[in-house]
Amino acid sequence: MTIQNISLNRNKMQGAVAIEMALLLIPLIILAAGVAEFGRAMYQYNTVTKTVRDAVRLLSQHDADDIDYSTHVAEAECLVVHGTADCSGPELLSGLTTGMVSVATSAMTTGSGNSINLVTVTVTGYTFNFVFNPLVFFGNTDTSIPFGPIHATMRQI
Repeated sequence: MTIQNISLNRNKMQGAVAIEMALLLIPLIILAAGVAEFGRAMYQYNTVTKTVRDAVRLLSQHDADDIDYSTHVAEAECLVVHGTADCSGPELLSGLTTGMVSVATSAMTTGSGNSINLVTVTVTGYTFNFVFNPLVFFGNTDTSIPFGPIHATMRQI
């Protein structure tokens, strides 16, 4: 085998490697985008869950018969959406509004006959919007995923 034949084979191999790389790069980019979008969805879900817990914790410190309870409910709604009780600052997540937040109180009787008050904060109707939907390559043309109701319940004092 001559030196000229070896260099021709090497050039042909480099072209084959470039084509193989191009063929493998497409699924790898789709996979990376899918992982990134899944991470964003988990981040948004965890943000809503944490703020709902913070809001119910705030309301659990106040009695439902308190005169200022409606003020505390408004503070809890602001806490869920803005992360602060006074609604200052931007929304924590785009599309999250105070209209999606609901507060409910209920009474429960224990086995010993004692009554305890419970407060529940629920976020309904929040939707995760894709920046890049990697599932479009599998026939899914949805641009968003609606989250189910996210709620937390605690005992009031």
